[in-house]
Amino acid sequence: MGDVVNLNRFRKQKAKEERAAKAAENRVVHGRTKAERTVDQQRQDRQEADMAGKKLGPADGED
Repeated sequence: MGDVVNLNRFRKQKAKEERAAKAAENRVVHGRTKAERTVDQQRQDRQEADMAGKKLGPADGED
């Protein structure tokens, strides 16, 4: 006679492996470290400040 297999345990193990694979894929696609996010934010802030300084507006006294 063959070994008894707990199908519930097998099903749960398979689901756990699928979730782990999906999580690994999401980390690759969406994952960025805090340092990377901080550097990007600083670059963006610096660029916005630079552009604001170069913005042309109406001269004083002119309408």
